[in-house]
Amino acid sequence: MNEKIFSLPIIEQISPYLSRRQLGELPILVISHPKVRAAISLQGAHLIAWQPAQEHPVFWVSEASLFTPGVAIRGGIPICWPWFASAGTPSHGFARILPWEFSAHTEQDDGVLITMTLKESQQTQKYWPHPFTVIARFKLGATCEVELESYGDYEATAALHSYFNVSDIDNVSVTGLGSHYIDTVADKEVYTDETSLRFNGRTDRLYTEPEDFNLIHDDGWDRTIEVHHYHHSDVVCWNPGAELASSMKDMSTGGYRKMACVETARIHQPLKPDNVHPGRLSLVVRVRKNIAEK
Repeated sequence: MNEKIFSLPIIEQISPYLSRRQLGELPILVISHPKVRAAISLQGAHLIAWQPAQEHPVFWVSEASLFTPGVAIRGGIPICWPWFASAGTPSHGFARILPWEFSAHTEQDDGVLITMTLKESQQTQKYWPHPFTVIARFKLGATCEVELESYGDYEATAALHSYFNVSDIDNVSVTGLGSHYIDTVADKEVYTDETSLRFNGRTDRLYTEPEDFNLIHDDGWDRTIEVHHYHHSDVVCWNPGAELASSMKDMSTGGYRKMACVETARIHQPLKPDNVHPGRLSLVVRVRKNIAEK
């Protein structure tokens, strides 16, 4: 999927490193910079690609995603706002299925900064009665930083639902998650002494006492992804497993083996009115070997 995105025809060259292109029926912004390649869909302010120079793509996107207006993209970093999961309709909120405004950008020697905005409209009134402003900022270079701000008189939950690209789910473990989680699959609360999570079949866990950063260890690619969380109360870890994946129309065949979700979230401590920072994450890739040599 990554190479498909970067080979799309250019519709408008906005600046030396930034162009507008079309993926399916969705307009996207594509960053081609000496330090990084990246792409953001205007629908959902959805980061669908980030690849530092000389590195393997960091995010997974399903080959079966439709890239159709009003339909959520499977992969990348969906912005779940103003609610998480089935707390409202549509699932994971409306922010990820509506068009955002491309507000500003800055190009620097070390990367590109993109700002996008979503405000109340006749469309959002169908889902939610509150006036609001949400701002998403992306700092894309050798590291990736995503920051979400919201303003308004309401209470909300949110998550940056990151799908990480991995060699194989059996090669992956996650550390720094803490000792307490809600197991949604088994419908139970768990206290654990385990120091790491391995994805054994379908996994859906809400960790309520996570550390400020997690490490995603991928032994197949000899790399570690550092996921730094800010202004969060929870970390969600998810993989659908074989059975559920087979029933998902937008999950490519065997795709569940190539992705692991580790999500910055505010769920059990909802955002109060005018919380300026409902979510922020910073990603760093550490490669133990040169992937190009493997």
